Amino acid sequence: MKRRDFLVLGAGAFVAASLPFTRGRGPRLVRRRVPLMGTIAEIAVVHDDAHPALDAAFAELHLVDETMSRFRADSDVGRVNRAGPGVAVDVDDTTALVLRHALEWAERSDGAFDPCLGRATELWDVGRRRTPPAATDVRRFAGRRLYSALDVDGNRAVVHDVDVALDLGGIAKGHAVDRAARALRERGVAHALVNVGGDLVAIGASEDGDPWRIGVVDPADPTRLARTLAVRDEAVATSGDYERCFDHGGRRYHHLLDTATAAPRVVQRHSLTVVAADCLTADAAATACFGLDDERMRELLAGRAQVV
Repeated sequence: MKRRDFLVLGAGAFVAASLPFTRGRGPRLVRRRVPLMGTIAEIAVVHDDAHPALDAAFAELHLVDETMSRFRADSDVGRVNRAGPGVAVDVDDTTALVLRHALEWAERSDGAFDPCLGRATELWDVGRRRTPPAATDVRRFAGRRLYSALDVDGNRAVVHDVDVALDLGGIAKGHAVDRAARALRERGVAHALVNVGGDLVAIGASEDGDPWRIGVVDPADPTRLARTLAVRDEAVATSGDYERCFDHGGRRYHHLLDTATAAPRVVQRHSLTVVAADCLTADAAATACFGLDDERMRELLAGRAQVV
């Protein structure tokens, strides 16, 4: 691998370049890729003893997947959704933490981010549908502020509305990436990239001390890059309408729902990239801000993250 070659880091919005690696000199680059969380998780580290650190990092990713996936009946999210209104469910510490962060983002964004739209997401099912659902079915979830029907008290979560189903897809991946990055740092890894389907943390810098160069895929042509970013010890996340979607009647229907209409957000900008100090923040911010106007985005992200 030449020093300026691009390394594709799994599925999602990013590729990376300027790896801290030169053949035959210093610690070697070790990569591991695993299908996880409905996408590809990939970690690249430059370290003399990489495999124990990689084991620990992937264990953190698996933990979040096991506890927060809405597709697993035995996950914390699955158990809350099956319990129904009024039934308190004990959840893992990390799930309770993410639920509290999700509610904070829901309040902060005035409902633009809503972790309780799982039933509306299931209704749209953009991975398999080719036509929109009936308008009457969609209106049932429109403008409901469903997050207000979720309470988290310590490690107990309870919903109070039959139309509420947890969906942490806009925040849990970011939290998982943060946990994996922390596991690497705790084991002495100073240079690494953690990427789960486009939610990414860059640890340290490239070999010559320059920031990592992260390429953002062009939503109009996923074989091309729209831009490159210089990132050092930061998190990056992108939301877009071009991967999980279907086209019908001259309109694209995607997985990012407008809580006011319970339908896919109508946008002019087809992807939005956010940089933040941690990936949970970047993930939630990219989800909340996708489709918002510039003024509202600035108000929401002030002091927390930056759109790039």
